[in-house]
Amino acid sequence: MTDFDYDFFVIGAGSGGVRAARTAAALGARTGIAEARFFGGTCVNVGCIPKKLYTYAAHVSHDLADSAAYGWQIDTPPAFNWSLLKQNKDREISRLNGIYKNLLNSAGVTIHEGRAKIAGPNRIAMGEREFTAQHILLAVGGQSFMPPVPGIEHAMDSDDFFELTSQPQKVLIVGGGYIATELAGVFAGLGSSVTLAYRGPELLNGFDQDIRAFFTDAIKTYTDLKLNATIERIESTGTQKEVCFADGSRQVFDAILYATGRVPATANLGLVDNGVTLSDVGAIIVDDNFETSAPGVYAVGDVIDRVTLTPVALAEGQALARRLFGGPDQNMSYDLIPAAVFSDPQIATVGMTEAEARSNYRQIDVYRSRFRPLKHTLTGRDSFSLMKMVVDRESDRVVGIHMAGADAAEIMQGMAVAMQVGATKAQFDQTIGIHPTAAEEFVTMRTPVDV
Repeated sequence: MTDFDYDFFVIGAGSGGVRAARTAAALGARTGIAEARFFGGTCVNVGCIPKKLYTYAAHVSHDLADSAAYGWQIDTPPAFNWSLLKQNKDREISRLNGIYKNLLNSAGVTIHEGRAKIAGPNRIAMGEREFTAQHILLAVGGQSFMPPVPGIEHAMDSDDFFELTSQPQKVLIVGGGYIATELAGVFAGLGSSVTLAYRGPELLNGFDQDIRAFFTDAIKTYTDLKLNATIERIESTGTQKEVCFADGSRQVFDAILYATGRVPATANLGLVDNGVTLSDVGAIIVDDNFETSAPGVYAVGDVIDRVTLTPVALAEGQALARRLFGGPDQNMSYDLIPAAVFSDPQIATVGMTEAEARSNYRQIDVYRSRFRPLKHTLTGRDSFSLMKMVVDRESDRVVGIHMAGADAAEIMQGMAVAMQVGATKAQFDQTIGIHPTAAEEFVTMRTPVDV
């Protein structure tokens, strides 16, 4: 491989790309990486991390409101400063950007800042510069999708949300998935009036039906939810935006945020011209070894449109680098991947939905529990949790666990470990719960529901 400038060159310094580059370098490969925008990718800059920080801010408002039930007297009305939150967020993201750079430098990876693309077999171009590499990895992630609605230029996407320096008082969010529901909770928690418009009859398509119904009902307590809603156009009226819905209604908002999905960021990378096959939605098609249709060119992460989660990209990047450069074998499995939505209430899940289990097993048992958390027995807040377990009756193995409620993500991580080792319902029943917690509900559900 000495005939090339690099043994391994990565385009994109997000989660998957950085992990792959560091792993390859640690295994002795001469490794380079190029990043056009910001180190850490979507998750660090405009995704998981800043989103979670903003949800913490939103939850503070709930804690303040609930504090009186626990004896706290706050004489001065609390005031929220959106600009200060953004400044603090920016400082933390900048720190993380530096950490990602330092990790690459410490691993011996050569960093190139700028936009790179494939220029031919084993060739990468960055402006007037060109490099050669035995193996090229595409880890450029995804980007927000903005539909061709007349006046869409007056709306923002989720990237723009994190650049807001002041708080809009009346907000329209368009979408019904992860991002839309999470940011609806943030805006509402921080005091904005929120309308959520979604084209379907229930939110969170793809989740277990009980979770979807539970959450769709819960979000109505703090948003004006418009289901089966279509937007025909957006008009700017000074500092405000007027939205014309397909049913003939019109509403005025201070800000409009489209969270209608993300698509692979494959444009202007020289892919099609160099034999890289894309799917109908622009995702890079790869085989089981993450190799594309162009020999020596690989792809991992959100750009391949398999499972668009940060830990999945990390695992894919590491598995690829180990396979190419002689590291320990690492099989990439897409089974039993836990996921969470940091909405209000929080949602977490691992394994099959009830519908999926019914199509895969002859008979299943479903356990379900809906309850008011202990905290709110004093506050009186209209807040509930839902827990659900799906079991293959023949083997007694737990095949799906779902939760909506406080701390769902933290609880579900442990559930995912149990499912990885094939835990049965009997083993859950034999486990002593921690009392009083919400998590103990998963080891105390004894009677299947009638379905």
